[in-house]
Amino acid sequence: MRALVQTVSRASVTVDDAVVGSIEGGLLVLVGVTHTDVLATAQTLARKVHELRILPDEKSAADVGAPLLVVSQFTLYGDARKGRRPTWIAAARPEAAEPLIEAFCQHLRDRGAVVETGRFRTHMLVESVNVGPHTVMLEI
Repeated sequence: MRALVQTVSRASVTVDDAVVGSIEGGLLVLVGVTHTDVLATAQTLARKVHELRILPDEKSAADVGAPLLVVSQFTLYGDARKGRRPTWIAAARPEAAEPLIEAFCQHLRDRGAVVETGRFRTHMLVESVNVGPHTVMLEI
């Protein structure tokens, strides 16, 4: 699994003109799943994201109770090394990825995190106001 984590003052996801998830003062987390990922991968990534010390004063979301907006992002596994058209062959199929994204979110919630989400398999409009900006790529 891969996660692109950004510090934001606010972020939201809109589907069909309705906001389905939004946060203020936390982390926007774009998450991609590959073929070899399992539930343990989701749990490990959730812990790392929650404890990632990229907030002010080297604090984590776990330290300060910052909310997280999690958005499934299969394009994190895009490969454009050859030519100009990326391939997403390394991304897991939706039926395999969706349960792992849900498990990732549940592990965060089990840790006490406030988690908002996008909507899987829909066209989403993701808006964010980055702070810093601080952006970190994690891969498990």
